[in-house]
Amino acid sequence: MKIDVITLFPGIFKGFLEESIIKQAQKKKAVGINLVDLRKFGEGRHQTCDDAPYGGGAGMVLKCAPLFRAVKKVSAKNSYVVLLSPPGRILNQDLARNLAQKKHLVILCGRYEGIDDRAKSKLVDEEISIGDFVVSGGEVPAMILIESVVRLLPGAISKQESYEKDSFYTGLLDWPHYTRPAVYQKMKVPGVLLSGNHELIAAWRQKQAEKLTKKNRPDIWSHYLKSTKIKAHQARF
Repeated sequence: MKIDVITLFPGIFKGFLEESIIKQAQKKKAVGINLVDLRKFGEGRHQTCDDAPYGGGAGMVLKCAPLFRAVKKVSAKNSYVVLLSPPGRILNQDLARNLAQKKHLVILCGRYEGIDDRAKSKLVDEEISIGDFVVSGGEVPAMILIESVVRLLPGAISKQESYEKDSFYTGLLDWPHYTRPAVYQKMKVPGVLLSGNHELIAAWRQKQAEKLTKKNRPDIWSHYLKSTKIKAHQARF
């Protein structure tokens, strides 16, 4: 996969791209990530990329022309353009899986009051939000989006870091995890995990995942119950 990130602040991504899974995924050629400085496509001597909104308002809006030029520079026939913005569709595991199937992602990082709506309507294939809250720009949300997608790419992570048991991947939250020592400050690891009985361990993990999901995310729990009933019904026929 190829990812181009169009941003006014490429420096924000420096540490993110040079550490951990994202660094390894690039080294393994699972993904190529390119930062595109929107300022280089700005207007005039000061490379201006924003202006005051028509109709008044306190904030600034990213201008059409720099966005059109930047997207045109990096786009190809198979490009899928995503805008990180509060009004967008909420990012979840299903959406991350869908995006992981794309050959080329172009990620637009909004700033200030957002982008000129003409650029949004003509350039953007999908608008995505990371939650019902506001941050100063799309750079941090873009990093979250990138990591959620990249770790799903073939060869991006090792079996030890396999995503197939992650929260949401199976429709449930993840179960509790423990490691050595078996006892710490009189707190003990559940005995079943020390039993060596993999069948019992799997059953315990499933029960704990269901219990945690039901308690913390009743919305996901409800969806999981419905999908389980549908699968059970389909298995009968």
